[in-house]
Amino acid sequence: MFKLAFVKDFQLLIVVFFTDTAKNKTFKQEKNRGNGPYQLMKIEYNNLYTHFILITQNRTAFIQEGNRDRIEKYISGVINNSCSKLYSIYANPEHVHLPVSRSPKLLEEVLATIVADSASKFINDYRLTQGVFVWQESAAAFSVSKSEIDKVCKYILNQPMHHRTVSFAEEYNEFVKYYQKTLKWGIS
Repeated sequence: MFKLAFVKDFQLLIVVFFTDTAKNKTFKQEKNRGNGPYQLMKIEYNNLYTHFILITQNRTAFIQEGNRDRIEKYISGVINNSCSKLYSIYANPEHVHLPVSRSPKLLEEVLATIVADSASKFINDYRLTQGVFVWQESAAAFSVSKSEIDKVCKYILNQPMHHRTVSFAEEYNEFVKYYQKTLKWGIS
């Protein structure tokens, strides 16, 4: 029971940290006011490679080839301005692949939300799709080792050829199957 309470307290600390960062307040200022018994450890070196897959609402083929490059460039800028580095990108009609190395200060959910919200606004403001563009409420984020990042980038840049023989549904199911084999949750 104590272990679960500790995890809950630590998660609350992280939420407070990100909320305060958005308000231009630092965690240290909050700590001095007596909020929370924990101090975050600074991460000086990191290799946090994540392969994100953002999916359009109902897997609708919103992204047209004529606007793909413009959307990719915009998303690249959003990621680069979010203390992260984009290694490659390919915007398929109903999904986008993004291998990213991200700052340890950004949770996967935070970066995915920043990208999705910014891209949606950009796409809708400039009317780059027919109708209102919407992402699915969830995304996928798979960890990638540094030694595999080049292989992932080649896979992503080969998306047009790949999807001539494999549907997105088949591709996505294979990702989920592969990564679910590596998950072992010991929470009861």
